[in-house]
Amino acid sequence: MLAFGPIDGAAGVASTVVTSIASFAEPFAGTAATAIAIILFTMGVRLLISPLTWAQIRGQRRTAALAPKLRELQARHKDDPAALQAEMLKLYREEGASPLGGCLPALLQIPFFTVMYRLFTTPTLAGEHNALLDERFFGTALGAHVTEGGLPLFAVLLAMLTVLAWWSSRRMALVQAANPTPADAPPGQAQIMRVMRFLPYGTVLFALVVPLAAVLYLVTTTTWTAVERLLLGADRHLLSAAAPASAGEPGRG
Repeated sequence: MLAFGPIDGAAGVASTVVTSIASFAEPFAGTAATAIAIILFTMGVRLLISPLTWAQIRGQRRTAALAPKLRELQARHKDDPAALQAEMLKLYREEGASPLGGCLPALLQIPFFTVMYRLFTTPTLAGEHNALLDERFFGTALGAHVTEGGLPLFAVLLAMLTVLAWWSSRRMALVQAANPTPADAPPGQAQIMRVMRFLPYGTVLFALVVPLAAVLYLVTTTTWTAVERLLLGADRHLLSAAAPASAGEPGRG
């Protein structure tokens, strides 16, 4: 799976980097050196692609800032979809925004995550044994699955992923509540949005079928995402998107 030239070669290079980090960490980390190296390497990759994440958040922010104007256009042209689409495209062009502004950076991250997946889940790299999965963390092989031992360690990591998934799902629900689906939205859009709230829990389910090395990667990258969004206020603009409408309501005496 995914064992083709570019991905396999990139995963081999990544394996060399992780091994080098583990060698440096071994004097003070002992048998946990490789696990520590996986965490540090994952953080390094996330730092490397942070500009893509920031670009994604900026695109989302620009689009969210147009929410009041978009709602106004939807109300004005609710009976003329063609005119609505034309006016929306004109608005995006004038404001230098794009409805797909947050998608391209996310797509550009896929090759990085594909390499990480291959590195931490496959027993062979470039035709050679993946020695990373032989190393141990708290007595459990990094290549072991949850059904193969190390239940206390897996339980802690899965609990962390569950908390992070709950946090992400809750933030998503708050954003959707602040920006409800328009009444004239395409059929099924509201249902899709509701289902999306539960997608973060897919990470927990995925962790049940991948080796410990991949679970460490999932915990690290998911934690990074949560901290990054908090520090950058990535959802604050989305949560306040409905504020202009509510601010215009007359106050109570």
